[in-house]
Amino acid sequence: MSVAIEVNCQTGEVIERPLTAEEIAANEAAAAQAEADRLAAEEAAAVVQSAKEAAHAKLAALGLTADEIAALSK
Repeated sequence: MSVAIEVNCQTGEVIERPLTAEEIAANEAAAAQAEADRLAAEEAAAVVQSAKEAAHAKLAALGLTADEIAALSK
């Protein structure tokens, strides 16, 4: 069971209560959105990495050394 913890900063009183259906739904929606955002960021990073590797391969095919390619990548 999920609970909300409310603290009254003036009195120090701590109240634990069950989450409402709306709060549970909001938490689940936020978690789903966070997971979707994480997956999108991972996919974007993979696309960038793939493009970098392809560019390095093309530069190497043109005859550039690894040091020359590294210098261009900075």
